[in-house]
Amino acid sequence: MSADFDVVVVGSGINSLVCAAETAKRGLKVCVLERNAEIGGCIRSDELTLPGFVHDTLSGFHPLFVTSPAFAALREDLEDAGLEYRNNATPTGALMPDGTFAILSTSRARNERAFDELCPGDGAAFSAQMRVCDDFSKLVFGLLGGEIWSLPTLRLLITEAWRHTPRGLVGFFGESLQSSRQWLDSSFQGEALKALLAPWILHTGLGPDSVLSGFMNRLIAFTLEAAGMPVVAGGAGRFANAFQLVIERHGGEVLAGADVTRIDVARGRAIGVSLRDGRRITAGRAVVCNVTPTQLYLSLLQLQDVPAAIQRAARAYRYGRGDMQIHIALAEPPRWTQSALCEVVMVHITGGVEAVATAVSEAERSLLPASPTIVVGQPSVVDVSRAPGNGAVLWLQLQELPRKVRGDAAGLIAAPSGGLWNDEIKEKFADRVLALLRPHIENIDTALLARRVLSPVDLEALNINLVGGDPYSGACTLDQSFLWRPLSLTIRHETHIKNLYHIGASTHPGPGLGGISGHLVAKIL
Repeated sequence: MSADFDVVVVGSGINSLVCAAETAKRGLKVCVLERNAEIGGCIRSDELTLPGFVHDTLSGFHPLFVTSPAFAALREDLEDAGLEYRNNATPTGALMPDGTFAILSTSRARNERAFDELCPGDGAAFSAQMRVCDDFSKLVFGLLGGEIWSLPTLRLLITEAWRHTPRGLVGFFGESLQSSRQWLDSSFQGEALKALLAPWILHTGLGPDSVLSGFMNRLIAFTLEAAGMPVVAGGAGRFANAFQLVIERHGGEVLAGADVTRIDVARGRAIGVSLRDGRRITAGRAVVCNVTPTQLYLSLLQLQDVPAAIQRAARAYRYGRGDMQIHIALAEPPRWTQSALCEVVMVHITGGVEAVATAVSEAERSLLPASPTIVVGQPSVVDVSRAPGNGAVLWLQLQELPRKVRGDAAGLIAAPSGGLWNDEIKEKFADRVLALLRPHIENIDTALLARRVLSPVDLEALNINLVGGDPYSGACTLDQSFLWRPLSLTIRHETHIKNLYHIGASTHPGPGLGGISGHLVAKIL
């Protein structure tokens, strides 16, 4: 009997949409199934606070996607379907409690001048570090954009060893294992530049003392300098809408409210899926799942279809810190005490490397941080359509939070029963965050019209992959990255079940909204 579709994709996050769009373009009949009422996974926008104020509910910034091979393959189709990005020359900045600030631009020369003004020598040191990224860019983006277990990767390593010498290549890998603190302290003298770069390691799910975090710090700076901080014009939801249109134009289907409860397996081969409402959808070529390994191997597959070793590995898969967001509607744009920050797309309020490390440590000890790093996203800086009149929206993110709250490092907020986040805890912590913002944004109280707080529990309710409010679908420590993501027993994005593929933030190369894993599986298909 013929199957309903060639490819069935479970979940509609960025990797699912990339995989579906690319395979549909190549002539395969594709169906995307999303359990929620809206597609997009972590890419959606809503009027969370007041009518007319468009907030990117979960994620909202796409530097990794616009530089990815997936965007290169789909750009014309997506733009024809209405996708438009807005960007500027000042992607990120940092502001310290004493008013010291630093801004990263998209100009290498401008950055060198600015950082030298902050601390003589730091500008030249920054340019030198970016040249290292330039020199090793083929290797780095080849490893992050390809399958680790593959002949192309082996050829890449041989080529790079020939180009840099084996000792040079080994030296690069050794240096890449440095922590963020080690890399920053050995590369720069001034605290302002360190404070500018250090908080970005939080966006990888790591901390400043984690192995490999120095490499990630350098790579993020390189990417932001090259691509800026693009946001989707009109809200992130238009990203998902454009993908749906591309998929449907090429004969595919995208179904929301379709909750997959089981992957159907026959004779060791994935043949389709079963839905909660009783429907069964068959797949002739592949079933592609954008889920966590916990869901895939312990829920969607029947246990008799999963070897005991993989079951144990899936149970041992670890999730990272919790995350909270505060979405704010303002009657007018924020007035920063340092006016140069008014045009920066994302600002970190931070005390520097030590402050980030302290907050991470508190969160990992199940405490609410006394002074968390505050991520202040300002999409209205580049997209005025996000708010009516002269209004603006702010996207605040707190990434140093416990999944369960056992106490408060400041000793002011009582731990909830059982450690579970509730509305009282999230609102009290949001009050702390706004109190830390007041010295830096003059009109934060007078311009504030409404706020909406999303706790780790709220985030998981919005997206089942955000276990415990972990925005990265699994801890990104070295033992759960590269060859070991998601499991040491899995190879590439294949599984032990024929025709069953695993994509998403839980798989290589991890989180980041680049669409890489979906692109890689599309190439296979």
